[in-house]
Amino acid sequence: MIEQLHAVLRMHQIGIVNLLRPDRLLRAAVNNARLGPQAALIRKAAAEHPDAPAVTDDRGTLTYRELDEQSNALAHALQELGLPARSVVGVLARDHRGLLLAISGTARASLRLALMNTGLARQQFAEVVAREKIRVVLYDSEFADLIDGLPDDIPRYLTWGAASAGTPIDELIAAHPVTPLPLPERPAGFIILTSGTTGLPKGAPRTKVSPLASVLIADRIPFPRQGAAVFASPLFHSTGFGAWTVGLSLANHAVLLRRFDAERILEAIAEHRAEMLVAVPTMLTRILALGPEIIGKYDTSSLRTVFVAGSALAPELTNRFQDVFGEVIYNVYGSTEVAVASVAQPAEARRAPGTVGKPPVTVHVALYDANDRRITEAGVHGRVFVRTGIPFEGYTDGQQKQIIDGYMATGDQGHFDDEGLLFIDGRDDDMVISGGENVYPVAVENLLAERDDVVEAAVIGVDDPEFGKRLRAFIVPTDSSARDPQVIKDYVKASLARYQVPRDVVFVDALPRNATGKVLRRELPTGPTD
Repeated sequence: MIEQLHAVLRMHQIGIVNLLRPDRLLRAAVNNARLGPQAALIRKAAAEHPDAPAVTDDRGTLTYRELDEQSNALAHALQELGLPARSVVGVLARDHRGLLLAISGTARASLRLALMNTGLARQQFAEVVAREKIRVVLYDSEFADLIDGLPDDIPRYLTWGAASAGTPIDELIAAHPVTPLPLPERPAGFIILTSGTTGLPKGAPRTKVSPLASVLIADRIPFPRQGAAVFASPLFHSTGFGAWTVGLSLANHAVLLRRFDAERILEAIAEHRAEMLVAVPTMLTRILALGPEIIGKYDTSSLRTVFVAGSALAPELTNRFQDVFGEVIYNVYGSTEVAVASVAQPAEARRAPGTVGKPPVTVHVALYDANDRRITEAGVHGRVFVRTGIPFEGYTDGQQKQIIDGYMATGDQGHFDDEGLLFIDGRDDDMVISGGENVYPVAVENLLAERDDVVEAAVIGVDDPEFGKRLRAFIVPTDSSARDPQVIKDYVKASLARYQVPRDVVFVDALPRNATGKVLRRELPTGPTD
């Protein structure tokens, strides 16, 4: 109880709630309990700051009033489809107003939204749609090829692109009233996909989200208040989605770019006097690669916070970026399942290179050994487990993470130092995080083994200065094999997501194995290739 009270006080200090206005607090609580956080927060911001900018994308700017009203109109249109409450709607879209309207509009129509990964291959997309029982699809026209692989009886509407590819949601919005709908009895929730383990991403649903979720993210990260934030990290990922949601509670201005462009990011920061940038580490690398001449063209002095998550952040990259842009990096460690587990603030990153910091309020991190005994000594390595105020509901396929004493496994190994700062040492298994995407090698290995010119294959992650890690495939070829690395890459690209394509392909005579036949991955070379 004391912890929850502390969290509420932090929310007041940050500006997420105003304890001096209990009328607004009660109204927001009711809306959150019936609509879910995103739609409720848009409604709150529209009531309190109607003319404030809510989102800017390639089409211009929408105020909070406009975003709220268009969300209502889209909800009316979706209700006319006659779907049962809590039916699942999928959205396959890049970052722009259409995605925000889909998130808010489905919640108001009592429909559950599945946020689809734009990097999925056609077959993967179709399998996820079937598994999640998606009844309607909203999509950007550039993904028309993926949509064509779905059954004809699934309605589909355009969130962005040429009208020739389908009915735009703009037409639905224009043809329906902007009046609010009756509040649903309970929130329909949403589904965020993991990056995929053995080939097919899992669905991680969130139905009831605690009002304390915002402070969990904002406790150790300074967010703007009615200021601008530039989003480079996609909103269909937990990183962008969570940061945008907190920004709604502070009536912030979300600046969205449909595609990542390093110089365009700097231009957006300067143009909107943005105080926050939300990104994954590889994006920071690309910004620095622009060089001092191009970086110097833009006034980025307004930047106070760089919210970084999605993959391991190298200490060297942290230091290089902060040498140019100031002490601004807040390195977030977490996952789709546990949300934010810890945050390394700039001073902590300088003092203890490589740390992922400390947990925010309402979050606790513990280490356990292989026998499920808790580790309390500094410097001792163990499995990382997290207890959070927004507990994971389990995957949509019914699976669950291991839980000990209320703490859930992250799948990582780590240790604490003498100051209580957390360090992540690696994965429990062979998962590779490349450019913010989680990749398990077995899906790629199984696909490669299907080729007639491949005897066997092993895939590992190796260090990469831009992506953190990249995939390297070791292939034992047949005598007839052309031994062409590009052929292998194109083959994988045709069946799996782009982040599952090995950037290195090495042909070898044999794979190292132990006495029981298991491949010894640690003996595969990780250094530069010829």
